[in-house]
Amino acid sequence: MEPDAELMLQVRAGDTVSFELLLARHRAPVIGYLSRMVRDQGVAEELAQEVFLRVYRARSGYEPSAKFTTWLYRIATRLALNSIRDRRHERNSQSIDEQSDERQAFQPVDDRANQEERMLAEVRLQTVREAISSLPEKQRAAVLMHKYEELDYQQIAEALDCSVAAVKSLLFRSYETLRGRLGAISRSRKKSGA
Repeated sequence: MEPDAELMLQVRAGDTVSFELLLARHRAPVIGYLSRMVRDQGVAEELAQEVFLRVYRARSGYEPSAKFTTWLYRIATRLALNSIRDRRHERNSQSIDEQSDERQAFQPVDDRANQEERMLAEVRLQTVREAISSLPEKQRAAVLMHKYEELDYQQIAEALDCSVAAVKSLLFRSYETLRGRLGAISRSRKKSGA
């Protein structure tokens, strides 16, 4: 049995220290996932609190039939999708990782070539983030769980409450869309000399 499932079984038995261990282990990745999903760090943190509150409330009925992370991301995904639907009218064009970028301290670099490489890498990263951010919610969730959280197809299917074939289809469409968008951006930059 996986360690997280064992901890959750101990939580089910009333061990609050085990819950604190699960919280410490999974809080940051869940907030990161939710932040990329809802594009708002504050909302992501509130949703993460709700995720772990639901995990704690569901402790008595927990059965380790799937990986703990699959169950955890199913809860997180449902809350994120509900939040997106509820806030659809409030949607803004804020970058999916803008808050974390703002927290990074500026570090001057002496080497111009090295600085240019970093700037190009940051532009590429921002372009990818924006492209992922523009995907429909379910596709975005599948990509984030697959690439950022490294969940396998079965885990993603369980988290999204769909079949493995549906996950493969979602990911295929997502990656095709991303290739198209990123290719178009790259071609337009080459034409403009950027």
